[in-house]
Amino acid sequence: MNNLASLCQSRLFAGISPDDISQMLKCLSATRKEYAKDEMVVREGDFVDDVGIILQGTAQSTKLNVKGKQIIVSLHHPGGYTAVLTAASRGRRCPMSVKAIEPLKVLFIPIQNILSRCTKLCMGHEQLLGNLFDSIAERALEMHDRNDCLIMPTIRDKVLTYLTRVMRESGTETFKIPFDREAMAEYLDVDRSALSRELAWMKRDGLIEFYRNEFRLLEQAVERDIK
Repeated sequence: MNNLASLCQSRLFAGISPDDISQMLKCLSATRKEYAKDEMVVREGDFVDDVGIILQGTAQSTKLNVKGKQIIVSLHHPGGYTAVLTAASRGRRCPMSVKAIEPLKVLFIPIQNILSRCTKLCMGHEQLLGNLFDSIAERALEMHDRNDCLIMPTIRDKVLTYLTRVMRESGTETFKIPFDREAMAEYLDVDRSALSRELAWMKRDGLIEFYRNEFRLLEQAVERDIK
């Protein structure tokens, strides 16, 4: 199957050989669908019965706050998921929308087929089931990471919390974030103009250096975070 490499990158198929993955997809009744840029994959309020795995392209999860403002919840890259928590919750409506932000290919697997015993006794099915729970935990932790930013009292604290996490995940002092300014403002749930001003002030105060979406946390900011 095309895009097998993306499936191998997915936590859902960790520890399963590529040959076994190809066979399992038939048993799982997996289907593939393509989406154009800006096309909706899932709409807020939909029932979701399938785990979606990104094969190619990038999608973003968004939701509307009580004032009707769109907020970016997360980005999904090849190997990532769409609405895995909702699919696993059985019967709950999806609390957010998922939209393609570039041409997208997604593999859908009915959640019931993952949870059911494989009639063909595929060698990797037990591993797949364990991986599903790991994937659910991973997605829940991503939501927790974003909530860490949202609960901060000021824009500066939100920015430092987010940038510190990205720096630690990248393992480098200079790193790129996956957002432009508008998307970064949506992710942090702040006004775009206020965010731009605060970034300029943080640069002035010797906390960060940046050019477009490339950032570097300076020593003063790191020490502030440690304290």
